[in-house]
Amino acid sequence: MDRIVLENIAKRYAREWIFRGVNLELLRDNAYVILGANGSGKSTLLQVIASYLTPTKGKLQYFSGTEEIPTDKVYHQLSVASPYMELIEEFTLTEYLNFHRELKSFYQDLQVADVIKIMELEHAGDKTLGNYSSGMKQRVKLGTAILTQSDLLLLDEPTSNFDARAIDWYRDLINSYRKDRIVVVCSNHIKAEYDFCTREIVMEDFKNKA
Repeated sequence: MDRIVLENIAKRYAREWIFRGVNLELLRDNAYVILGANGSGKSTLLQVIASYLTPTKGKLQYFSGTEEIPTDKVYHQLSVASPYMELIEEFTLTEYLNFHRELKSFYQDLQVADVIKIMELEHAGDKTLGNYSSGMKQRVKLGTAILTQSDLLLLDEPTSNFDARAIDWYRDLINSYRKDRIVVVCSNHIKAEYDFCTREIVMEDFKNKA
């Protein structure tokens, strides 16, 4: 996937327009941040970009070169980490990553043990995810998404539940694996989440449009 085009995208729930008039072109080897307050529609726009949600109006297209990618094939080329994602809490971390690897491969043929080491969770590889702290679960979500071989990487509030040391871990990881992808981050103006991004998408720009 080299390019995503959003043309006059709008989303409405009941009678309320969450956003309207979104026109964007997202390009490979670029990183974008969606900024806005809680409830501004950041996560909704991210889910539209992921094709998890269908826009109320507008056209969304994915391209590899000049060839359009069918929407139902986009899943294979993206990875996501977000607060609303659920882990399979009955699995150990090792079981969870082995299951994930059956669906999508990791970068550079990383093995499960390598991924656990990068997550800095070697001490908890055989512990069920339901017994992880919120910060440990966030490491699993982020590490799995960032280390998955994918053209489109979507991160919603990536430093949620993180202390300063974990934020440094996230920054090192994303800077190591963001190249040659389309990266989109949602943030509540927390600079450490997105200071590597080159373009800001401000949700307030898409409110109250006719």
